[in-house]
Amino acid sequence: MPGSPLTDSPFAVLTAVVAPAVLTNASSVLCLGTGNRLARVVDRTRVITSEISSLEPASEDYRFRIRQLELLDVRAHLLYRALRILYASLGAFAASALVSVIGSALAFYQQHLGFQVAAVIGFASGVYAVGGLVFGCMLMVRETRVALQNIAEEAEYGRTHWKSINPK
Repeated sequence: MPGSPLTDSPFAVLTAVVAPAVLTNASSVLCLGTGNRLARVVDRTRVITSEISSLEPASEDYRFRIRQLELLDVRAHLLYRALRILYASLGAFAASALVSVIGSALAFYQQHLGFQVAAVIGFASGVYAVGGLVFGCMLMVRETRVALQNIAEEAEYGRTHWKSINPK
């Protein structure tokens, strides 16, 4: 395609690949953080479960630990959903970058139909990836709210429980 934006500048292909590549990197960092959060929820669940085994089922401590387990379960499910969606976005961003390179090569060799197909596929995978990234982040915000709720309940329980043990 003589005179087209893809062949006028040697940086045109790089420009088409950079955005998906940067978003691929951002998604992978987000996946790593989400996976770490999920691991922390698993660790905390194991601690609470082991604490429950030594408590009397009718006790206030037992009921409180059960409540914590319920919130940890909600968090785990949110994190799992977010992680699945974020990994799908990561793959879609990588696919978008690859399709951009292929489309650029097709444009260079004047394969107009192939270029147009690659452009549509690249655009569609990019839109899917961005949508997934946004939705995954929304799930992470919801999980953070549940985590903060759990922390607030735990702090309140600690304050009231400590007062009943040490009424000074």
